[in-house]
Amino acid sequence: MSIYKECDIRGVYGEDLTLAVAERIGRAVGTILAGGVVVVGGDVRVSTPALKASLLAGLLRTPVRVIDVGRVPTPAFYDAIAVRGADGGVMVTASHNPAAYNGFKLSLGPRPVTPDDIARIAGLAADDAGATGQGSMVRSDTLAGYGARVRDRLAASTPMRIVLDAGNGAAALVAPEVLRSLGHDVVELFTDVDGTFPNRSPNPSMPGELSALQTEVLRCGADFGVAFDGDGDRAVFVDSDGRVASAEEALVVFARALVRHGDAVVYDLKSSSVVSHAVDALGGRPIMERSGHAFIRDTFLREGAVLAGEVSGHFFFRELGYDDGIYAAGKLAEVLADKGSTLAAEVADIPRPVITPDLRVEWPLDERDALLARVGSAFKDHPIATLDGVRVAFDDGWLLARKSVTEPAVTFRIEAGDAERLQARRDALLAAVPELAGRHPYFG
Repeated sequence: MSIYKECDIRGVYGEDLTLAVAERIGRAVGTILAGGVVVVGGDVRVSTPALKASLLAGLLRTPVRVIDVGRVPTPAFYDAIAVRGADGGVMVTASHNPAAYNGFKLSLGPRPVTPDDIARIAGLAADDAGATGQGSMVRSDTLAGYGARVRDRLAASTPMRIVLDAGNGAAALVAPEVLRSLGHDVVELFTDVDGTFPNRSPNPSMPGELSALQTEVLRCGADFGVAFDGDGDRAVFVDSDGRVASAEEALVVFARALVRHGDAVVYDLKSSSVVSHAVDALGGRPIMERSGHAFIRDTFLREGAVLAGEVSGHFFFRELGYDDGIYAAGKLAEVLADKGSTLAAEVADIPRPVITPDLRVEWPLDERDALLARVGSAFKDHPIATLDGVRVAFDDGWLLARKSVTEPAVTFRIEAGDAERLQARRDALLAAVPELAGRHPYFG
């Protein structure tokens, strides 16, 4: 599959993502941002220094002024763009992907990148075409300033005990110091930087990956635990009972603290219906958007939303304008301290509907649209959204079918109020598309 995704660029280092390709991508970005200031940062992956050097070589073939902010978590990269008034930037990272992967997160102006932006870069890189000129570069340490700005935006009336699992990723560079500077008692897990990620996956949302964090939260009587992904822009929380809280539960906790009448909250279409119900109850405006960082952030900015979140653990706050897992951890501590509460107590009254994981089913590329049409037809008596695929709404949940953007497959996800109704929805889907049987264990 192509390294050029809808919102960013990712691939296996040395196979589909090579140093030569990185240099061409650098030139392509420099062409788009010619005459401007470009921030460049990188995560802690083993391949990042080499890829970053090649990217910089390409950028410096164009008339741009580069600020190299070194090894940073992605939120510090976003912060550097904002503070320095840069025209854009490139972060060398594959975020939550396994260690063999790497890639580039892009900023090409005040709005998030679009699929058209990615396609333009792909075209320029393929032809090694674009602007020519002599760029310039300065190196600048941004971590201390980023940490200070996070600290200045947060407060905590009472110190919290927090177990911090950095997963050996980029958040380890600054997150422990930031939380301690706010007065919290921080217990560290996997904060030795190691781009091979030896202790757990860089994706903290994967089932079973947070067992060490759960155990440590219980052992030391922590108020909560937090795990970051490989580049620190996502956060997954564990409550004081050692239970992994869903991203939707965390979003509801944030919403209860932040939403005032009329405030918008953006959530992705794979989120549990508890989010929209909670925001409605608060007098806010729940706005559903398709999954994907760039799509969520674009709507978040356009609507002037107070908050946004994805099931993957991205949290966006109005005062930042972007997602930041480290800030989210500090914000949760602030919310809990102000309430004199724990995360377990705050999520206790949030309904927990039954929801499947993503159910990926291989399907021929040229037959996927017909499949989605069959799903829509089978449930035509229910409200249907076509924001991204087909999303059928029920009183107590939904059924989603959407095309994979990275492979010849369709992904299904189903929510219901209880297991019996979930089974009924599965059976109705199977009746409409009998060919699903045998293609995924869930469908028999």
